[in-house]
Amino acid sequence: MQVGNKWVSSLAVRLPAAGVELLQLREGDSIDIVVDGSRELAVRKREGIEGMMRRFEKFRGRLPADFPFQS
Repeated sequence: MQVGNKWVSSLAVRLPAAGVELLQLREGDSIDIVVDGSRELAVRKREGIEGMMRRFEKFRGRLPADFPFQS
């Protein structure tokens, strides 16, 4: 990965083509980059509303009465 231009208070990150293909990323997709060890990062593609709705439809558990539906 290569750090690119600075945007306001963030930095752009260039991902290797193999990672882009593996995550099936397209321009405009959102990703999360999390610290996964002292000097390691994990990149995850955000699933979007369609993916969240599919998971929600499969969910059969109970939520606590005070579960915050909005953050």
